[in-house]
Amino acid sequence: MLAFSDLRTAAYCPRQLWYARQRDDRSPPERVDAVRDLATRYDDALADPEAVDVSLLDVPVETWRERVRGVREREPRFPDLCDPAGTDVFLSGRECHGVASKVLPDPPLPALVSPGKPPEQGVWEPHAVWAVAAAKALAWERQTRVDEAIVEYPAYGVVRRVRLTTRKKAAYRDAIRTVRDLGAPPERLTGDAASKCEPCQYAEECGVRTSTLRSRLTGR
Repeated sequence: MLAFSDLRTAAYCPRQLWYARQRDDRSPPERVDAVRDLATRYDDALADPEAVDVSLLDVPVETWRERVRGVREREPRFPDLCDPAGTDVFLSGRECHGVASKVLPDPPLPALVSPGKPPEQGVWEPHAVWAVAAAKALAWERQTRVDEAIVEYPAYGVVRRVRLTTRKKAAYRDAIRTVRDLGAPPERLTGDAASKCEPCQYAEECGVRTSTLRSRLTGR
């Protein structure tokens, strides 16, 4: 059975997953836990501006609070995001398993928390794959249909719904195949995809010359 985290990493860069497996050291930074905790205190932070640790925010606090107010107005499951039925819930499906940051009560819905920055619209493809994996695992466990998931970017005050569209499910299937077939190191990323290499912790081992990559990106 495959791990959510492996599918997510494979969707970002299969080579990164290969190096992560060699090191067998994929514990998240300490900040990740603090950001995840923030994702259960949206309502507290709206009621009391001092209830939020501004050091965790990657946008000005007023921008953050304005965004969270918008989430509260348009997201019907906002109360459940603040008070979920369970947090850090281990889900085991037919093909994959892993931890959902939250599971909202009936109808069951997984919510996944990312410490990073959201795209302008929607969610990043690795997060979409993660969302599909979590939704499928939850559906398998509860023997019910789960057609959506939620991805949260608490440091930015952004919460996005992810529908399990045909395209997203195809990306999930691609990630499944990639992880199952991962043996020797996959080929390095090229072209626009190589922009992922610069922040990668395995760039030097991988053989990517980050300075050359940086100059190539800035020279466009």
